[in-house]
Formats: sequence, structure tokens, C-alpha cells
Amino acid sequence: MRLPHRRQFLDLVAGAAALPAVSRIAAAQTFPTRPITMTVGFAAGGAADTIARVVVQSMTRFLGQNVIIENVGGADGSVAAGRVARARPDGYTINLGSIGPQVLNGAYDVLNDFAPISPLVTLPALLFARKTLPASNLTELIAWLKLNPNRVSIGRASLPSHLVAALFQKETGTQFAMIPYRGSAPAVQDLLAGQIDLMISSPDKLPLVRDGSIKVFAATSDTRIAAAPDVPTFVEMGLPAISYSDWTGLFAPKGTPTAVVGKLNAAAVEALADPIVRSRLADLGFEIFPREKETPEALGALVKADAEKWWPIIKQLGIKPE
Repeated sequence: MRLPHRRQFLDLVAGAAALPAVSRIAAAQTFPTRPITMTVGFAAGGAADTIARVVVQSMTRFLGQNVIIENVGGADGSVAAGRVARARPDGYTINLGSIGPQVLNGAYDVLNDFAPISPLVTLPALLFARKTLPASNLTELIAWLKLNPNRVSIGRASLPSHLVAALFQKETGTQFAMIPYRGSAPAVQDLLAGQIDLMISSPDKLPLVRDGSIKVFAATSDTRIAAAPDVPTFVEMGLPAISYSDWTGLFAPKGTPTAVVGKLNAAAVEALADPIVRSRLADLGFEIFPREKETPEALGALVKADAEKWWPIIKQLGIKPE
């Protein structure tokens, strides 16, 4: 049998080497051809889960394939994020991440293990309390906490809520027990039942304040939020160090083809432009990122900036994921 000439041989080798790249390009052009799984790192009914369920219907229509939400609780959202970090980088497994698992958690390389897709919304934290707690404003609450050191409990459903609670303790000189939860939904149930005294959570709990089921004392935003203009901020109450804003965004595994990330980004942008989606998110107290910031690059920059801001503070406060 004759061996091929050297040029023919080199052409064959080059063609074989190009096959994986060609197949990746072809796959990206036809993406998606089957359902996509979106992992959410917290229990159903919480803020992250609610945001996911609001946006997936519009994304599904745009992509022509179902986007299936999978709640994977545990370790402050890092179990769900870690699953995506280890997934095949083909766009069929993505994560609805937030500042907790995507910035504050050190279970993986938060800066290099993910391909950012798009930021979705920002959401400040608020300090809620059981309705029978004997304080009517933040000043009275701090005084009451100082009279009852280590006799008060606060529910924390995420690493960010732990961070805000720790900052609150440090800045006010108070002490209370922190009770971990897998998500805000079970924590708020215990708050409603009076099993815990306080809770750091997102604005979607404000309807419970309006119907008198729980109290709210302050928000971590720099200015009052549109959904609760009567709620003061920690900043205006003389606690400027308690300034914090959470966010959610979509992430894929590192190495996901740029064209696939682009299609997922386009689906997210389409969802955020949907008037029904915008209205629903606004009603919940969530603020959609401006259109010019709904890009993979903007989300990557946000992760990096928050890591530079919060990592030294977390180390100083001695906070670790649970």
C-alpha cells in the first residue's frame, strides 16, 4: 500500500485537527437543540428562584427550547454554581448566580471558572423583624438589642445576608445568634411564626410588611428604594458602612463558545425588555440593569469589582461559607 505524499499527509492531519473547532462552530450555530437547565442555588420561593421563574418563560420563547429550573440548595448557593463550573461547556447547563456564590464563596475560582452571560437585576437587602418585636424604628431596635445581648436570633439564608448581619453587629456593637437556612422562603416562614426575631432579605418580602405580618427597619441601598420609599437606609441612619447591593446574573461554564454565550445573552436581554417581565420584577422591588450593561463583559467586570471590594472585608470579619 502506497503511503500518501507528504503534502497529502499534512493536509489530512490539518483537517483532522480542525474537526473539533468546526464541530464547535456548527453546534453554536444550531444551539439550542434541546432543553437548557438553569440551576438556582437556593430553595424554591426565595428571591433567586422567583427571578429565575420570571425570566425563563420569555427566554424559552426566544430560544425555542425549554429552560428548566433546577433548585440545588446548599453551601450558600455554591453547590449549584459548582455543578455549572464542572459542566460541559456547551450552554446546556447555566447558573442563575448572585454575589454570594459568584463572588463571596471560595469553593471554586469565581473569577476564572465561569463564562458570564448577562446581569439581570440588582436588589438591596433589608432588615426585617417579627411583628411582635418591641421596637418601632432602627434606633429603638439597636437599643433593644444592646439590652438583650445574645438573646436574639437572626435568620441568614445566604452568605450576603451573613455579611450584612456581621456588618450590622460590628457597626452597632450588638450581638445576636445567626441561624442558617437553605433559602429565604423557609427563613421567612420562621419569621412569620416568631421562631426567629430578625432576618436580612430582599425587597420581595415587602408585601408581608404592608399587610402587617412582619416589620422592616432599614435598607442597605445608598438611597431609598422605589418599592419602599418610607423605609430609611442604614446610610441616612448614621451607619454608612452598611452599604450593600446584591445582584443576580446568568453564568455558563468557562470555555462555552462565544456564539452560544451570545445567544443566551440575547435571550436574557429579550426577557428583560419584555414589559410583563419588567413590571413583575419592579413589583418585587428588583431593579433591572440598564440595557447598555446587559452584556457578558459588564457582568465579568461587576464580579471582579465586587471581589476586590468584599474579599478583604469578609476576611476581616472572619466570615466563612457554611
